[in-house]
Amino acid sequence: MKLVLVSITVVACSATLAAGWLQSSPSSADGPFTEAQATRGKEVYARTCAACHGPDLQGAASIPLVGSSFQARWRFPALTVDDLFYIVRKTMPPQAAGTVPVDDLSDAVAYLLQANGYRPGPTPLAVGAAGLKQPLAWAGKYASPTGDSAIAGPDVLPGDAGATPGTTGPDQAALDGAGRSTDWLVHTHDYAGTRYSPLSQIDTSNAARLVPTCMLQVGEADSFQTGPIVHAGTMYLATAKSTIAIDAATCRVKWRHSWRLRGDASWNRNRGVALKDGRVVRGTPDGYLVALSSETGAMLWARRVADSAAGETFTMAPVIYDDLILIGPAGSENNIKGWVGAFRLADGTPVWRFNTVPRPGEPGYDTWQNPTNIPMAGGAVWTSFSLDTATGDLHVAVTNPAPDLPAHLRPGSNLYTNSILVLDVRTGKHRWHRSMVPADSHDWDLSHAMPLFSATIGGASRRLVATVGKDGILRTLDRETHDIVYATPVTTIKNADLPVTTTPTHACPGVLGGVEWNGPSYSATTGMLYVPAVDWCSTFIADPEPRYIPGKSYLGGTAARDPAEKSQGWLTALDATTGVVRWKHRSPRPMVAAVTSTAGGLVLAGELTGDFLALDGRTGDVLYRFNTGGSMGGGIVTYETGGRQYIAVASGTPSAFWVDRNGGAPTIVVFALPAI
Repeated sequence: MKLVLVSITVVACSATLAAGWLQSSPSSADGPFTEAQATRGKEVYARTCAACHGPDLQGAASIPLVGSSFQARWRFPALTVDDLFYIVRKTMPPQAAGTVPVDDLSDAVAYLLQANGYRPGPTPLAVGAAGLKQPLAWAGKYASPTGDSAIAGPDVLPGDAGATPGTTGPDQAALDGAGRSTDWLVHTHDYAGTRYSPLSQIDTSNAARLVPTCMLQVGEADSFQTGPIVHAGTMYLATAKSTIAIDAATCRVKWRHSWRLRGDASWNRNRGVALKDGRVVRGTPDGYLVALSSETGAMLWARRVADSAAGETFTMAPVIYDDLILIGPAGSENNIKGWVGAFRLADGTPVWRFNTVPRPGEPGYDTWQNPTNIPMAGGAVWTSFSLDTATGDLHVAVTNPAPDLPAHLRPGSNLYTNSILVLDVRTGKHRWHRSMVPADSHDWDLSHAMPLFSATIGGASRRLVATVGKDGILRTLDRETHDIVYATPVTTIKNADLPVTTTPTHACPGVLGGVEWNGPSYSATTGMLYVPAVDWCSTFIADPEPRYIPGKSYLGGTAARDPAEKSQGWLTALDATTGVVRWKHRSPRPMVAAVTSTAGGLVLAGELTGDFLALDGRTGDVLYRFNTGGSMGGGIVTYETGGRQYIAVASGTPSAFWVDRNGGAPTIVVFALPAI
């Protein structure tokens, strides 16, 4: 999800240094901490969040905290030890800043500095200590024992020798007809983003007979949020660095491609790939687009198109239309200025770019009235786009502004953040937009601008688009008039209108609330929208002295989430023409996994408890439940191969934010009715 900030992930925790990690002698200068602090800090590190960064500092669900790639993030000119300490105090633990005593955080930073080559000195590290003013200067030289450290890479990489695209498609006609396909050809099933399959072999009368038929353990320590796509009996899925093709009926691996990082990697997650004309296309954490052969996994080309050193990173599944790859970077809290871009399918060359945070002279620039010491930023994207192929309207959900949280730091409506933004798919020209959460003060990203559908309202057929985000409200807009037809809360709303100030405010949804990276499904069978949601509140507070640190987390305050036991999840079914709630399913933990509806009258969903559910789409009754052994936060897809309908689900830790116990290893589990 989101709000895994570059600087949130800069310092959190670890347990012990890997043997042989330190490759050179420590710094000749005394560090601003004592040996006793570093010793205590090792214990703080281990118990606080070693699960995020690994017990040996090498990274797990989040980035490494030692070595060349970590140090490179802190080599901006004029950065001091105090800047590092400030980021830790203001952002750690993630979504719970202020819950760990500052003395413990001081000790953790001492341990981190020692792990990166600093030598202890006689003076303790503490807020206001003189030693904090010294510039960061890494003395150690490190090499990853696993070979995973970033290596410098060119902007364009040639393909593997002899690599050619696959020959089986899908072509543009197949993608245009994805809504009728028995495959799952687009991240959200089709360009309209319906997450609805016309398959009906599995239905409300027989779903209780489902059985698991195969599974694939991916074998990587990763935040597993992938949404698989399936074509001609092959399933394609992604982790942060790997792209994998498997037999969609047996789960046997056909090929695996591993990406070697060639730059910074802010966030360790990837939500999926796009497929067209025998090419599998994905983004990487370090800002590359990569195209692979769908049949062999051989690399056709790779091109750096985002600036990972500035905090830009790819997490979304791209969309391919005609000869264009459509994508944008995540990283609003990394102080990026967001954009949406189109690139040629043949080689990744850029075609057009639209700035979601306007530059001087561009429309919308005057909606930011920031003081000169508060740079404009934000406007990233981290979920897939929807497309109306008849009009060429590309619908983009733009996320939060930065500095994140207090709106008084950036007066104005802050376009185009938290807006549904509609662009001409071929040129990138602005067609229309509507701001859903102007001047956002709660990190309430608009996370989805889909599905697109039509409905008869008041006797007239209307072309509609549903939008939803972390503010927990589903709004459906008329695509002709841009008016809001209805707005329906799908989670707890509390103190939503109160600004974030230096006085703590408890508000719902919190920074992990509302609808995250998997959005609504629209069922043509039931005429309903199905929306997964998080019910989790936070306490917001503005920083009385916000600090802009180049290249680091760009926050104007903190938001401490409520204890996990106070969270819950909802799956809400709404009448798609009126927004009236027809039924709700409560989960004991937030719901972040995909929701899929089918012509068989089913709604397929997943829970952080690890349970895969098949529900009756009309009543909400649970017809089937199976525990996959890992928290569910990724895709749920259904498809037909060999005349048999299958359902595939992603199981395993979505990220450390969503797991308070064992989240399970990344795994694909496939279900079907028993073979006759």
